[in-house]
Amino acid sequence: MKVTAVLTVKNEGAFLLEWLAHHRACGVTDFLVFSNDCSDGTDAMLDRLQALGWLTHVPNPGPHPQGPQWAALKQADTHPLVRGADWLMPIDVDEFVNIHVGDRTIPALLAALPEATAIPLTWRLFGNAGVRGIEDRRVTKTFTLAAPAVLHWPWRAHLFKTLFRNDGTYAKLGVHRPRNPDRARLEGQRWFDGAGRRLDPAFHTGRLFVDVGRDLYGLVQLNHYALGSMAGYLVKADRGRANRDAATFDMAYWVDRNFCDVEDLSIQRLDSAPHLQALRDDPVLGPLHVKAVTWRQERFHQLMAEESWRALYGRLLMTPPTRALPPSEAHSIWRPYAKPR
Repeated sequence: MKVTAVLTVKNEGAFLLEWLAHHRACGVTDFLVFSNDCSDGTDAMLDRLQALGWLTHVPNPGPHPQGPQWAALKQADTHPLVRGADWLMPIDVDEFVNIHVGDRTIPALLAALPEATAIPLTWRLFGNAGVRGIEDRRVTKTFTLAAPAVLHWPWRAHLFKTLFRNDGTYAKLGVHRPRNPDRARLEGQRWFDGAGRRLDPAFHTGRLFVDVGRDLYGLVQLNHYALGSMAGYLVKADRGRANRDAATFDMAYWVDRNFCDVEDLSIQRLDSAPHLQALRDDPVLGPLHVKAVTWRQERFHQLMAEESWRALYGRLLMTPPTRALPPSEAHSIWRPYAKPR
């Protein structure tokens, strides 16, 4: 069974090896990775990884009027790794698939949901937890505090990325879900959420987030490390969004995602250490990884020479973790104003 992950990166070299090691251990067989105008050596790392047989690297230089991620997905639609895959999963480098059944791999998840043609992998937001500086530490061991399993606001916390069967129903990849469905094939679609519940047909064509106020993680969750350290968040904000239509990385983005309510170490039960150690020991990749971490640290100090970035950093230091709203408060925000689906 071929499971292809499609990834777009820019200046992500500090996190790349951990992400790849985890998802290889998780059962991804093929990686199609697009790089966009990197300054930290990520593109050189990808070239080396391609030479080692780990992935396929496609340079994706700008400008991209619609955003580099959309440009990459458009290319991916016709790529042999996508065409020949049994299952597809567009995903970002700050998202880690975390499976809770069997041996914690994608084949185990699919065995638990044998009827599934698509599984929306719902975000579980992992907050900053007061981490300030950029260090060469594993993301999954540094950021271990997350949102509660049941969350009522914000709705963006319930966005998902989709693992879906490449059966010809959908003609195009999307950031969150497959697009351009063949209407004649939709009757055969079976979508299940991360708790194993069958989802209604609205998900077959348009939904981007699951219903709020439910525990969605019994079988699988998508650990979303959207913030990272405070210094790293400035570097992320400086890089910009992969989708030009998306809002900028600012305090609103931070507050919507900085949940630190529950310690969740479940992702550490999947042992990716042998894969990661082999990558770090490579005589080319090892130094390139260190260079990428150093680049991020230096870039932070460069940004702090400007008042606007110092101001943002100061606000991060002053802002406590986000408070999870009880149902009554959350419903007062969205229920009176929600448009019927």
